[in-house]
This record gives sequence, C-alpha cells and structure tokens, in this order.
Amino acid sequence: MRRKTKILAERFVSLLSQWPEIECIALNEAADSDTLDPYFALILDLYHTGPVPGPEERSKSYGNDISVFETSSRGNKDRFLIGSLPIRLEFKATEKIEELVSIADSRKDSLWLIKDSGTYGFYRLAQGDVLFSRSGWIDGLRKRLTVLDEEFWEQMRDANESKMEHCLSDLGAALINNDEFHYLISSALFIKSACLTLFCINRRFEPSHRGYYRQVLELPVLPASFAAEFETFLRESRELTMERKYKVAQLLARKIIAL
Repeated sequence: MRRKTKILAERFVSLLSQWPEIECIALNEAADSDTLDPYFALILDLYHTGPVPGPEERSKSYGNDISVFETSSRGNKDRFLIGSLPIRLEFKATEKIEELVSIADSRKDSLWLIKDSGTYGFYRLAQGDVLFSRSGWIDGLRKRLTVLDEEFWEQMRDANESKMEHCLSDLGAALINNDEFHYLISSALFIKSACLTLFCINRRFEPSHRGYYRQVLELPVLPASFAAEFETFLRESRELTMERKYKVAQLLARKIIAL
C-alpha cells in the first residue's frame, strides 16, 4: 500500500472503528493503483451490525477537508474528495451479507435472488484487505465461500451461459438489420456474460469490470486459442466487420459451452 493511501486508510479506520456498529472494515483493490491512476479510489467496505449515523452526521465526522460530498439514494454509499483523491465508503449490513452467503451455500432454492446480481459482492467479501475486524466475523464467512459446492457453480454457470447465448442471438439480429447501436450494446453484454461463464467454470468470483480483462486471461481452464479470439473480438479495425466479429463471437460461445 502506497504511503498516501496508507495514511488516508488509517485515518478512516481510526475514525470508523470507534463506531460500535462497525464489525469489519475492508479495503478494496482499487486502492492498489497509483494515486495518479484514473482508476484509483480509496474504497472501504464497512460491514455493520446495526444502524449507523445518517449521511449528514457522517459527512461532518469525516473532516473539514472533504469536498463534493454525496450519498446514494439509499444512504449507504458516501462519495467525496480529499484534495483530488476520490473516497468511497460503502456501508453493508452484516445481516444482509449473511443472508446472501446462506443462499449460496445452503439455500439453493433461493439462488435465483443472486443470479442477476452475480458474485462480485462475494469477490469483495473474499478479497478485500481487512484493516479492522472486531470479532473475526468475516473470517467465518470467507471460509464458507471457499467451500461452495458444485450445485452453486453449475447454477451460476447455467444462468450466465444462457445470457451469453441470448446476447449472441441479439448480435445476429443486429447484424441482419445493420443496427450498429444494438450491435454495440449486444457486443458488450455478450463478452461480459462470456467472461462470467468462464469465471463460473473456473470456480472464481467475478472481479470488478476493470479486472475482467486481466483476470479472465489468467484463468486455468479456457477454450483453445481463447486469448487470440478474445483479442480479435475486442479489437476495432476496418478489417473486422460486424459479420466477422459475429463469427468470432459464435466460435467463442461454442467453445465455452463445450467446456
């Protein structure tokens, strides 16, 4: 952790850990970047066991040097700047997190509740750098996430594979109609659902969108020639017409389904 990031993180951990409702504070990987990187943000996941102070009280407690403070419509995500550095504090009720983990590991009949939202929340829960833990609550949940059974991963794979096939169909329809706008949107949704399917096949939680590109190429189980075809689909050039890219998408889909 870089010095400036460390100082900022320690400042908020020192403040927020004093709130008795805060069970755990975890640092998001977006803080790993250099502070000059446009992707940099100090993001803290704040897991809490009871009601936390409201947005107005919270903003006053953060310090006199914050600017451009705003909170989400539900009041559980605070965003502001300190100098030019973006800070995001996300409050997450432990009860809700426990419910989601229970759906994943023991309540498969309710798995439809998380199929659309995906596994990024689990990724953050499992990968965040724990800066404060009051009781070790997060350790128990992380352990449960490491032993999710085959049924969970197969159901999540089926859901994402189905989305991938639907997006491929949309790509074909857009090609026939020469609808460049719909083709662009369908392309983005296709490659996202293809990556999500591969993460499920490899029993990995999905990272943030900025992590898809690197992490999907590092997966141990991938279709033959995946990297080359993946790059071809993403590349923009005059030679790569809508029809040619659609054929690459068809090939990618067939190979992923066959895994």
